[in-house]
Amino acid sequence: MSRINFIEPNDERLSYVGRIDFSDALSPKFYYAGSSVTVSFKGTYIKARIKNRRIYNKQEIGSVVDGKQAKHTFGEDGAWEGEYLITLAQGLDCSEHEAVLFKRQDASHYFALLGFETDGELLKAKPKPARRMECFGDSVSAGAVVEATDNVGMNDPENNDGVYDNAWYSYSMITARNLGAQLHNTAQGGIAIFDDTGYFHAPDCVGMESVYDKLCYIPEGGYTPWDFAKYIPHVVLFAVGQNDQHNEGRPDSDISDPSYREKWKNGYKGIVNSLRGHYPKAVFILLLTVLCHDSEWDKAVEEIKNELGGESRGFYHFMFKRTGKATPGHPRIPEQYEMAEELTAFISSLDDKIWE
Repeated sequence: MSRINFIEPNDERLSYVGRIDFSDALSPKFYYAGSSVTVSFKGTYIKARIKNRRIYNKQEIGSVVDGKQAKHTFGEDGAWEGEYLITLAQGLDCSEHEAVLFKRQDASHYFALLGFETDGELLKAKPKPARRMECFGDSVSAGAVVEATDNVGMNDPENNDGVYDNAWYSYSMITARNLGAQLHNTAQGGIAIFDDTGYFHAPDCVGMESVYDKLCYIPEGGYTPWDFAKYIPHVVLFAVGQNDQHNEGRPDSDISDPSYREKWKNGYKGIVNSLRGHYPKAVFILLLTVLCHDSEWDKAVEEIKNELGGESRGFYHFMFKRTGKATPGHPRIPEQYEMAEELTAFISSLDDKIWE
């Protein structure tokens, strides 16, 4: 029988990326879509032990082993809480391998990593990229429904239970990989600027104003503050506005109404200015995605960019070729790559000094 080597989560040879809760070093908690941990090892298999808290939808986690991306469904019994040993890869040749465990879905669950198991030797993970990015966004930035590739340019499939969600294929994460950058993907489906608007955690809707500065942002997990000093990005993507027309239980908010437009812009600028206070040298790229929306929201974002001081102060408004026009449903993998290629080209056109 082969030996079993258990790797504790606090082993310094592991490499974490994302807003992850290390208050218990032996049980770090993953809340945000795209948060990840990388383990390098020499062995024939790798397993991850997690403790999961289900909130809704089917439960799936992602991995990339030696460059091959996969999903792992667990908790098929629908349990609200449980511990699971998930096989990320097996039958490997006994040589060096790299495995990335990442959170595919947003607030449908959160989990604690209890450790890894392999029959081989733990190696030191590669250094993290020096370039750093962060994305504040909604479901498109979180990779919701991207894998429903039979529905490109169409509405979402009904009752998909989160099985098509995959943050790995969000434009934000693809762009970061294209640019060789780390990414804190601080995105959540349905979120808007203000509380009581959008769709996140309906009917008591929670807005970006309440969670942009949180480590645990999921109400069921209990809010905890984020220490901004732990991660200073060079480039910030701020992609909020798609869900803001929705007021739960009340008439929709009209961005063409001057009083609401001013209120919304002030709320948006309040968050961005707060972030700028934490990241004084960062470039901020304000954007909306190719998911269909009224062009007045794009015009309002342009006004915000100008009111913040524009490009001379490091604030850019980026528009995709098909911003607001491509699809009534969530962008699928091809559309996410389309956005990522355009955004990658734009960021690459900026002075390399932005990464200093």
